[in-house]
Amino acid sequence: MKFRGTLILALMACSVTFATALELKDVTFDTKGAGKVVFSHNAHLKKKAKKTANISCKACHNANMRLNVRYTMADMEKGKSCGMCHNGKTAFTISKCTECHKVRDITYKVKETGPVAFSHTKHLKTMQCNSCHTKLYLAGPNNKHVSMAEMEKGKSCGACHNGKKAFDIGKCATCHPVKEITFKVKETGPTHFSHKKHIEMYKCGDCHSKLYAAGPNNKRVSMAEMEKGKSCGACHNAKDAFAVADCAKCHPVKEVDFKLKDIGNVKFSHTFHLGMYKCGECHTGIYRPSSGNKAVSMTEMEQGKSCGACHDGKSAFTVKENCDKCHK
Repeated sequence: MKFRGTLILALMACSVTFATALELKDVTFDTKGAGKVVFSHNAHLKKKAKKTANISCKACHNANMRLNVRYTMADMEKGKSCGMCHNGKTAFTISKCTECHKVRDITYKVKETGPVAFSHTKHLKTMQCNSCHTKLYLAGPNNKHVSMAEMEKGKSCGACHNGKKAFDIGKCATCHPVKEITFKVKETGPTHFSHKKHIEMYKCGDCHSKLYAAGPNNKRVSMAEMEKGKSCGACHNAKDAFAVADCAKCHPVKEVDFKLKDIGNVKFSHTFHLGMYKCGECHTGIYRPSSGNKAVSMTEMEQGKSCGACHDGKSAFTVKENCDKCHK
């Protein structure tokens, strides 16, 4: 009997040693659409259940959670696997997805308008993951591209961004970056277009894509075409906004200094002349709007060319006299 008791004590000691030596490591589950989920044995074995003592291995490893069996979130909601405890009573509910699944902010590359940022962090302050997944989007990167027209019909972001639950998707600049644009115009110099200024008065949809495609690949439109209502001319018609004929509103004008070797430089003031005339009265009938115009002699001016078209003694002082008006 003494030997038997000694054997039992020895076996018990071995059992304790085996349990102590058992290596419990974290398990990483690689989910298809929601990234990697790390399960910590150590963290769970340190916790205490509400109605029992410390959580033991058998608390999880039973008929509700078998090795090598994949459990879906739907299974868990029915009490299987993690759902045995994560039911909102014993532990936090599994609907709090971000407790286990990591989320990140996403930047969508939109060819026409530039990068669009989506913040999971910001949206999760007011809603749960299942508000969007999987009703509107699959969890993961393999969702189909949805157009703005489809969103306006309630798909994708448009399910909430309808002007009632959240701001309307018609407020494009809330998500899409807009920038100030400088058009390089060879003849007249850089011309600036301010999105910021125009968005204060109009919606993006007023111009895009009725007048312009969203993006940098729009066809060049001439001033003559604008005067017929194309491009800027759709609004800049002297009714909805100033006429495109008011060129100096957009195109930079500067004072011109003509360098003449023998009789001194001649200054031409755009500012002074624009007080009396419109740009179109000289450009392009008399001058091309650029710096590459051919020099015109005084004899040619006296015959009505260049400055002589107006400086004829009737419309303005004549070029035949009063030379010191221009030549210093």
